[in-house]
Amino acid sequence: MTQELTIDTFKELIFDFERNTEWKYDAQIPCIIDFWAPWCGPCRMVAPVFEELSNLYEGKVHFYKVNTDEQQELSAMFGIRSIPTFLFIPVGENPKMAPGALTREIFIEAIEKELHVKV
Repeated sequence: MTQELTIDTFKELIFDFERNTEWKYDAQIPCIIDFWAPWCGPCRMVAPVFEELSNLYEGKVHFYKVNTDEQQELSAMFGIRSIPTFLFIPVGENPKMAPGALTREIFIEAIEKELHVKV
């Protein structure tokens, strides 16, 4: 199941950039953040895949969404220039960004390689 992030929930669940200057993701399991907008065709195309994978990896990976229209400060913080853009955040490592509408296969490959999680 995916969860929508606001700037406040981002600070609570992912990284409190107001208190910390160095990146530190404190959660026990990795996550993926989908930066999207309701008017974006490719975002709407990838949404069912993202939702399906959130169920497939339930308990192993958190799946979050950031509406770039509503959360412009958060989008600017990551330099989001095109959507969809996905941020893969492993535990204890720096995040990796992947722009574009990813296929199911590319998602699974990235989850295994970047997040170190198998189905």
